[in-house]
Amino acid sequence: MAINTFARKEIKFLLNMEQYENLMETLQEYMNPDKYCVGGKEYGIYNIYYDTHDDYLIRESLSKPYYKEKIRLRSYYSPAAPDDTVFLEIKKKIGGIVTKRRVSMTLAESDEYFATRHKPETKKYITEQVFKELDVFLDSYPIAPKQYISYQREAFFGKDNKDFRLTFDRKITERRFDLSLDKESYGNYIIGENQRLMEIKVSDSMPQWLVEKLSELKIYKTSFSKYGRAYQNFVYEQAMTSRKIYISGISMVNNQLMNRSV
Repeated sequence: MAINTFARKEIKFLLNMEQYENLMETLQEYMNPDKYCVGGKEYGIYNIYYDTHDDYLIRESLSKPYYKEKIRLRSYYSPAAPDDTVFLEIKKKIGGIVTKRRVSMTLAESDEYFATRHKPETKKYITEQVFKELDVFLDSYPIAPKQYISYQREAFFGKDNKDFRLTFDRKITERRFDLSLDKESYGNYIIGENQRLMEIKVSDSMPQWLVEKLSELKIYKTSFSKYGRAYQNFVYEQAMTSRKIYISGISMVNNQLMNRSV
C-alpha cells in the first residue's frame, strides 16, 4: 500500500480557450509536464464523493467555514476492475491551507472497508495512522456514496521548484446515480467545452512570472468546487421542477438559491 500526504494552497481559475492557449505558450518555458502528460497527453481522474443522507458535508463546505473536510474514493481507471488500485482520501481545508491524506488499496478492498471496516494488511505505521483518521471520520459521519465526478487533466511541475504544480481540467463530468467506480464515466458537464479549470498548487507563493502572465491575460482567481458546483446544479434542477423548494438546507427564494447552514 502507498500513502501520500499534501499540505499546500490551491488557487483556482476558470479560463477560456484564448487564455488557456496563451498561457500554455509561457508554461513551456518554466514548467515540465508530469510523467503522465508528456507529448500533450491527458489522464483521467474518476471520483466518488461520500456524504451524509442530508448532504451535510457539501453544505458546510459551500458555507465557506474556516475548517472543512470531505472524503472521496479516487481511481485513474474507468471503469475500474475489482483488483485495480484506488485511493481513499480525506481532504481538509484549514484557513486556506489544503491538506490531503490518502491510502491505496484495491477497489474490492475499499468496498470491504466501507462495509465492515476490515483494512488491508499493512506494516507501515503512517498507513495505520491514516486508517485511524478514516475510522474517526466514519464514526463521526454516517456517509454513503453521493456524487460522481470525473475529468481529464493536464499537469505540470515547475522546472526550478517541483513543489509548484499547475493543472488544467476539462470535461468535468458529474452524476448522482450509478455511484461506483466500476461504471463508465458519463454524465453532465459542469463547465463549457471551451473552458479549462486551472488549479495552482503551491506551498508558499506563486512565481513572479506567473503573476505577471495572469495579469496580462486578465485571468482572475475564482471560488470553484467541483462537488460544490455539481450539488448546486442538482438543487437548482430540483428547484426549477417545483418552483418553490427546500432541500438539505438550501432554499429557493424569488428564483434565487439561498444556502442555509444547519
